[in-house]
Amino acid sequence: MSDATAAGSLERYLGNTLREIRLKHGLTIADVATLANISRGMLSKIENAQTATSLDTLSRLAQALGVSLATLFKSYDVPSGSAQLVPKDEGMEVVRRGTKRGHTYHLLSYGQGPTKTFEPFLITIDHESETFPIFEHPGTEFIYMLEGCIEYRHGQHTYVLNPGDALTFDGEIPHGPEKLIQCPIRFLSILMYPNPA
Repeated sequence: MSDATAAGSLERYLGNTLREIRLKHGLTIADVATLANISRGMLSKIENAQTATSLDTLSRLAQALGVSLATLFKSYDVPSGSAQLVPKDEGMEVVRRGTKRGHTYHLLSYGQGPTKTFEPFLITIDHESETFPIFEHPGTEFIYMLEGCIEYRHGQHTYVLNPGDALTFDGEIPHGPEKLIQCPIRFLSILMYPNPA
């Protein structure tokens, strides 16, 4: 971005911000111009990004509007970012090992691009089954119990998990349900994958 483009972008941003604050407070251009001791024409040009202004004038305008100078710049040049909302009960149901054994997997975040860094699942086990799947995968897994009680195996150890309990472990070591103590069982399982080299 050239200096001229950046300056034009800043002028547009400040003009829009000043106008929004002025209108929010129900003030006219004449009201603010009088309080800031500048002409109405000058304020109109500032709001419409037709002129650059000094910090002194901006400071007087901020004071006239009852806000700090920092408030005028608080949203300038902030990255927009992105977020993904998956509403309640709308996680994508996926087939994983264990799905045919009374386990339901809902993926709570998807579309992360070519390299996944994590996969969060809501896992529900509605009824007891005679055999349980054993899992092995790269990275780390984090389990957080929401409902029910389960005995969970990781390698040579088993852990009894109740609502509110959390278990974190190396995904490359064989792991999975050992015994369903109280159904229905619901827990979050978050798989965090190693960064590719």
